[in-house]
Amino acid sequence: MTSAAPAVQRPGGTPSVPPRPWWLVAAGPAAVLVAVLAVLCGGAYSGAFQALSGFTDPGALVRYGLPVTTVLTELGVSVTLGALVTAACLLPPGRAQTRVLTAAGAASAVWAVAAVAQLVLRYANISGTSPTSPAFGQGLAQFVTDLDLGRLYLAIIVVAAVTSALAMAVRGPVGALWTAALPVAALAMQSTTGHASGAADHELAVGAMLLHLVGAAVWVGGLGALLVAVLTRGEGRGDGRDGGRTAAAAVARFSPVAGWCFAAVGISGVLNAWLRMESFGDLLTPYGVLLLTKAVLMVALGALGFAHRMWVVDRLGKAAGAVAVRRLFWRLLAVELLVIGAVSGVAVALGSTAPPVPDEVPVDVSPAFQLTGEALPPEPTMARWFTEWSLDPLLAFACVAGLVVYVRWAARLARRGDKWPVGRTVSWCLGMVVMFWVTSGGPAVYGHVIFSGHMVQHMILAMLVPLFLVLAAPVTLLLRAIPARKDGSRGPREWVLGLVHSRVGQFLARPVVAAVLFAGGMIAFYYTPAFEFALRNHAGHVWMIVHFTLVGYLFANALVGIDPGPKRPPYPQRLLLLFATMAFHAFFGVVLTTGTSLLVADWFGNMGRPWGLPAIDDQQRGGGVAWGIGELPTLALAIAVAVQWTTSDEREARRRDRKADRDGDAELNAYNEMLAKMADRDEQQPPR
Repeated sequence: MTSAAPAVQRPGGTPSVPPRPWWLVAAGPAAVLVAVLAVLCGGAYSGAFQALSGFTDPGALVRYGLPVTTVLTELGVSVTLGALVTAACLLPPGRAQTRVLTAAGAASAVWAVAAVAQLVLRYANISGTSPTSPAFGQGLAQFVTDLDLGRLYLAIIVVAAVTSALAMAVRGPVGALWTAALPVAALAMQSTTGHASGAADHELAVGAMLLHLVGAAVWVGGLGALLVAVLTRGEGRGDGRDGGRTAAAAVARFSPVAGWCFAAVGISGVLNAWLRMESFGDLLTPYGVLLLTKAVLMVALGALGFAHRMWVVDRLGKAAGAVAVRRLFWRLLAVELLVIGAVSGVAVALGSTAPPVPDEVPVDVSPAFQLTGEALPPEPTMARWFTEWSLDPLLAFACVAGLVVYVRWAARLARRGDKWPVGRTVSWCLGMVVMFWVTSGGPAVYGHVIFSGHMVQHMILAMLVPLFLVLAAPVTLLLRAIPARKDGSRGPREWVLGLVHSRVGQFLARPVVAAVLFAGGMIAFYYTPAFEFALRNHAGHVWMIVHFTLVGYLFANALVGIDPGPKRPPYPQRLLLLFATMAFHAFFGVVLTTGTSLLVADWFGNMGRPWGLPAIDDQQRGGGVAWGIGELPTLALAIAVAVQWTTSDEREARRRDRKADRDGDAELNAYNEMLAKMADRDEQQPPR
């Protein structure tokens, strides 16, 4: 095996080395330059100091150093996350994957160092204190130990350092995917700062910001990781063609990922702009000009990326050698990286410019606003359960994405002539629509202020939505719609199969274990601090949604699942397990109905509602909801088990009939012959 780059033979016989466009690294400096120019044009920082009465300008180092370190921090976390995702999902084991993981470690190290510098300059910006001031060190120490914002920035630095160590150590897709959770967690913490921290609709702003940051990071970082993969020389053969095939496959696989990232960034950007602008006239403000600039660059980026992928990706798959692959890839990457650098710079300046709608939370001394950050909704009626909305961008995007992906997979089967039951598609669509309503509609609005509303949300998420999803057989559809990869890399099919067949997956999917998690999880959630954490923290709220849905899915899959999974018990035992679990569920509802101790009294007891029942009475109503609403999905599950039991018996009877037709009912004849021999033996025995 040789590491020499494949040469291209010129007409005169002189070999030439394929071009290496190292100028593409200008994307980073371009982002820094654009950020500084945007600061100069928009006056992002000069106005910030004037807004803080009593503070002085900390100097030019802070004014221009902060946007530079911010750009470096965001590029570092982006390359880290994109490289880890690329190594986990796009590349097979080999030299390219190793190089990409090494790039992730280096990028996370840059991220950690830049985050430290950003923390120092950000404190100087907030306090109006120059870093050369004698009291700066003491103030900085107090900032990172006593204030929530300082502790948050310090936590991000710690996460960056841990990510750097792990990214250097892991050498495989599983480790890369687990490590990718760390930069996502850091982006989740970052989404609570900046303009999102002071927005009136806090949860909407935080969700939109997180969607924006993760989408942009995977997009930008994925392009940087592909650059590293393509620059990696061929492996396996001396001619470098294997490396070319690896790069071509990775670029083709990244194309749909980039499309989803573009959608996430675009939708979340629109939501962020809608929260911070009151009218179209605000587009003439410095914030509006930067926003329009970013929008134009984003549209151009999407158009160029779509055009290049429509033309280049197909040719990459047909390219014969690594040289052709690389030359085609530069056409795809060059414009995208440079424009993304400009977008990153504008985004940094945009985040540091005062929006037309001030970031100050409106003064509302009502108890509900002080607890939830939102005004108290009107008294619930049957109509308001469907007309009151509180959009959760992250969960809404997940629901829409799940709907689109499933329908596309089903359509893919139809195009190639395979049949997929329409009822399964309808079941999945109903599940996604109901989940969207539960997480962004009336149950989400009232589930935050009254216990009975929360219990409605819980019951639908844990019992109704999973039933729709399980009957849709999504794993079976994935296995039929997505071809298996032959190069050793892991795509959606490989990751799902690995999870289903893993020891952890098989253990959690066992019927008894799923039933214990389903029933015992309620006790562990409601009678521990986890309930209060889910009410007060948006991350805890998202975790609660995922937990309820996943546990309900495991339980429903153990009883009526169609997908590959654990060895399911016989149908009589399934019914027994269902009724035993529901009996415990009913007991939980009775305990709530008759209880006199208010759960999370500091929350539900201090909401200050002028309507509805007192908090303890509402909690008892919630117990009735848990008892009553749970009966309908239980009945549906019991009917589904009975139907599957009946159809299973019918299939077995038809199988035996076909077998009897083939062998002349040999099984029945053998049985009759055995009975006849037993009768003859009894007749031949003498009487006692």
